[in-house]
Amino acid sequence: MSRDGKKLVGFIIGREHEMPDTVMNLLNERYDGIQAEMVKLGGTFLDEPVPYDVIIDRMSHEIPYFRTYVKYAALQGCYIINDPFVWSIDTKFMATTIMKSLDVLTPRTVVLPNKDVDTETVPDSYRNLKYPMDWQAIVDYIGGPAIFKDIRSGGRRFAHRVRTVEELIQRYDESGTRTMILQQVIESSHQYHCIVIGGEKTLLMPYSLETGHYFVEATPLDDKMAKRMTNIAIQIASVYGYEINMTEFVLKGEELYLINATNPSPIIGRELMTEDQFNWICAEIADLAARRAKTPVPMRLPVAQPKA
Repeated sequence: MSRDGKKLVGFIIGREHEMPDTVMNLLNERYDGIQAEMVKLGGTFLDEPVPYDVIIDRMSHEIPYFRTYVKYAALQGCYIINDPFVWSIDTKFMATTIMKSLDVLTPRTVVLPNKDVDTETVPDSYRNLKYPMDWQAIVDYIGGPAIFKDIRSGGRRFAHRVRTVEELIQRYDESGTRTMILQQVIESSHQYHCIVIGGEKTLLMPYSLETGHYFVEATPLDDKMAKRMTNIAIQIASVYGYEINMTEFVLKGEELYLINATNPSPIIGRELMTEDQFNWICAEIADLAARRAKTPVPMRLPVAQPKA
């Protein structure tokens, strides 16, 4: 899987430009024997060769065909960042459940039945569901305010704050076929996001809810607490096998809450973060991709590969 003797690194992206362009430029300019480019697809044949050694996937959580392709590419020996088989089953509710079992403080969370489904059903299809739902009990358990959001990991979709039963029902009626969770909001101005690259390199970034930007704190976080956050983030990346992952924390007094364990496709851009933060992340992603292309690492595939 090479072109003109060079290892190929492909990007599957959406509307983002800054990070992919920067990483591709770094790979093409600084790494001998590496060529980076956007993946171009137009339907995939069953016996079609995959030319890429590594694909950095930033969009298959939004486009189902892309997810099908990166799974196919993985089965053909291409290394996918991040593992599409794990990502396919990853949800915010599952991650919260796992973290709770590891004694990490997490917000109270409820996963809700779908408002609609995209398959043909009959009334008997819903015999396992209680009707009507006890909306007041759900709100009472979570407490207010709460965040109503899509269960899937990666990105921020259809997220709304709700404070009352009426607001919750309104947002629920708008949710369509999405599977949604309702989660307790931990009120605090001290929020931190930790990105982990390659399972070991970490960058802990303070995040301002008011501005929606990362910044550099005037007063550094206590070393012990910072170490705890990075250790948890590394542990999560290891559990999932994610090469790129963002973990989000809220510090309320002396208590540390994990509010989002996995985001395999975090937003990375100059408008969101400082120049140093952006440059560090891009350089580490480029280095990771080059290492995986030159020294292949077997992926943890869900099925045993037949012997040749």
